Amino acid sequence: MSDAVPSANPVLVQAWRGGVVESAHRGAVAVVDVQGRVHSALGDIDRPVFPRSAVKVLQALPLVASGAADALGLTDEELALACASHAGEPAHARTAAAMLAKAGVDAGALECGTHWPYNEAAARELARRGETPSALHNNCSGKHAGFVCLGCAMNRGGGDLRAYLSGYVRPDHPVMQQVSAALHAATGWDLSRSARGTDGCSIPTHAVPLRHLALAFARVATGQGLPEGFGAAAARLRRAVASAPFMVGGSGRFDTRVMQALGERVFCKVGAEGMHCAALPELGLGIAIKMDDGNTARACEVAMAATLSRLLQLEGDTAALLDGLADTTLRNWNGIEVGRLAAVPALRAAG
Repeated sequence: MSDAVPSANPVLVQAWRGGVVESAHRGAVAVVDVQGRVHSALGDIDRPVFPRSAVKVLQALPLVASGAADALGLTDEELALACASHAGEPAHARTAAAMLAKAGVDAGALECGTHWPYNEAAARELARRGETPSALHNNCSGKHAGFVCLGCAMNRGGGDLRAYLSGYVRPDHPVMQQVSAALHAATGWDLSRSARGTDGCSIPTHAVPLRHLALAFARVATGQGLPEGFGAAAARLRRAVASAPFMVGGSGRFDTRVMQALGERVFCKVGAEGMHCAALPELGLGIAIKMDDGNTARACEVAMAATLSRLLQLEGDTAALLDGLADTTLRNWNGIEVGRLAAVPALRAAG
C-alpha cells in the first residue's frame, strides 16, 4: 500500500454554492463482472485500500456457510444486522441482544466497544432516561454478535464458551481466521500482499484493491466464484437484507433507503473513510468506490447513487430517489437552499 493517495484520481463529486464549485471530491470507482472483467472504471482501481465496514456481508459469510445461523435459528432481521453499520436505534440494540441470547451469552461478550447511538433521537432518549450506551448500541454490534454466534458453533469441544470467545477480534483467533479467509476467498486477493490495520470496532481490516472488492461483490450478487457453501450463504444474506433493510442502517440512512426502494435488485453497504460497495444481482456486477478525502456521509453516497442510477433501469419513484441522492440540495440551518452536492457528468456516463 503506497504512502500517499494518488493525486491523479478524477473528481467524482462537486459541492456547488452561489453558482460555482466550492469544493471537489476525488476518488475511484470500479464496476466489475463475476469473471473479473472491468465493466467501467474511473481512477486508480488497483491501489489497495481499506474497505472498512463496506465488506460486512463478506465477513458474515462464514456465519451462514458454517451452519451456525441455521443451528441458532437466526432470523432475517438478525442476519441483516450481522451485515450492518446501524444507527443504534432500539430495534437494533434489541436484535443484537437477541442474537447473543441465542448463543448463550450477553452484551459482555462483545469486543466492539461502546459509543452513543448515531441516531440522535435514540441517543437523546437514552440520556433522558439517565442511561448510558452499551456495546449493543455500537454500530458494529450486529456484526460482532454474528462473530459470537460463529464462535459458538466453532466451540465444538464444549468448553467454556466465554473463554473460547475471549479475544475473538485478534487476527490469530479462530473466529477471525475464518472471517479473513472468507475475505480472501471472495476477493481473490492475497491479504498478505498489502497492509493490515485495525478497524474502528477492533477487528483486522485488510487493504484490497477496488478491482478485487468489486469482484467480490459481483460474486455475492451471483454466487459464482465463491467456495462451496458461500454462494448459498451470499444469497441467504442478500434475501435477509432485502427483507429487513432497516437493520442495515436505520432511519434515513442511505443504504436502508436505497434497499427499501430496490429490494433484492441492490445490496449496498457503506464503510468509513469514503468506502462504498454494492452487488447488483440482475446484472451480475459488483461496485467498489473509494473517495480520496474519506468523505463518506456526503460525497461517497452521491457517487454510489449516481453509479446505481447509471447501471440500473429505473423509473418512477425509484428513479427519482436515486436522482435526488446523486444530485442533492444543500440547505442551511434555516432551511434555506444554499447549494447542491452533485455527481460529475463523467461519473454518470462512465464506461
